[in-house]
Formats: sequence, C-alpha cells, structure tokens
Amino acid sequence: MTFAPALHSEWIKIRTLRSLCGALLAVFAATTAFSALAGVSDTSDPGFDPLFMALSGIVPGQIAAVSFGATAVASEFHGGALRLTLAATPHRGRWFAAKATAIAVPALVVGLATTLAALVVARAGLGEAANGLTVGEQVRGVVGGGVYLMLMALLAAGLAALLRSGTATLSLLIPFTLVVSFVIGDATGTVADFLPDKAGQVVLYETHDGPLGPWTGLAVTALWTALALLAGGWSLRRRDA
Repeated sequence: MTFAPALHSEWIKIRTLRSLCGALLAVFAATTAFSALAGVSDTSDPGFDPLFMALSGIVPGQIAAVSFGATAVASEFHGGALRLTLAATPHRGRWFAAKATAIAVPALVVGLATTLAALVVARAGLGEAANGLTVGEQVRGVVGGGVYLMLMALLAAGLAALLRSGTATLSLLIPFTLVVSFVIGDATGTVADFLPDKAGQVVLYETHDGPLGPWTGLAVTALWTALALLAGGWSLRRRDA
C-alpha cells in the first residue's frame, strides 16, 4: 500500500474512534474555558502579560492534546490491531508516517481554532488590559499556540509507539507537564527553558526573558517531538507486532 491509501486508512480510524474525537473536543473546550476564566482575573500584577493570560488555557488544554496523540497510537496495540494494520501496510515506516500525519493535521486544525477562540473570549474579559497587544503579537500567539498543541500531540504519539502503552505515556507526560516541569523550572532556571513544554510556551508570551525566542522555543519543542517520533519508529521496526 502506498502512502496516500495508508493515510486515508489512518484518517478513517481517527474520525471513527469516539475517544479521539472526544479528546479533540476536550482540547477546544478546556482551553477556551480556562482562557475565559483567566480573562476576568486581576490585571494589576506588574508582571501581567496580556497575551499569555489570554492564551493560558493552552497549558491545561495540552493534556487533551497529549491524550489524543497517545490514544491514537496506543489503540494499535490492543486486540492485535497492529498485526492487521501491518498486513495491509507492511512497510512500517510508511505506516507510522501516515499515522503521524493523520494525527498532526486534525491536531493543528483544532489547535488553531482553539487558540483563536481562546484569544477572543479572553480579550472580551480583559477589556482595556489587552489593548496594547499588536495584531502581529496576536497572530503569532494564535499560530504558535496551534502549532504547539500539534507538537505536543505528536510528542505523545512518538512516546506511545516507543512505550506501546497509552497509559504509560500519559502517566509520564501529564505529571511532567503539570508538576515536574513547573518544579524544575523554579529550581534550575535556564535549564528548564529547553524542556519541551516550557520552550514551546514562549510563543504564548508578549514578552519573555530567557535564552529562547518565540520561534526558537517552538523549534526546541519540535526537536523533542522529532526525537520521540524517531524513537517510536525505531521501536516499531525492531519489535514484533
């Protein structure tokens, strides 16, 4: 089977599994809800960043994006599904590339729609506090936030292929993004700037002090994601279905 039919097959799986559609819906719902709450928060803090405040819902919303990527791959390891998949697409690298593409495209589309909606609802609450944001900064935040959510979904997909378990992947990534990364960030300073979540989130700030800029931060996250996908692809080639 060539790449196009393999991609079509993987897309059918994505759109017919309720858990995956639910995860994408959760990305949108959680992000916009938390951003709306942030929009009515106190803006008197000297360190207040209106762009990050408006897009801060991405931080909890990324959990759903991670769940989407991990579940999409981990579902192949249940009930012998991977054996059937590889019978149709024996070239494992081609199949994994199709799977990653089928994850990336809807994750990016939903991510862009989510960050745009989050910005709109949060700005309504922030009012004059957000008037200083330029069009360029808002576009960068929306596009960068959408790309960040896609990269986190693909990072989870790569780890799920490596670990062959959605539960193990989520048990690793969710505590890391919610607890470990935050604690390490406070403890070690600039080292934490190169963690996959911290680096990518720089794009959500209007201004940010640190060694990485908005797009270089996303590039670091993309590097982590590429390494995870390569490790997942290596595992698929080396281990039995």
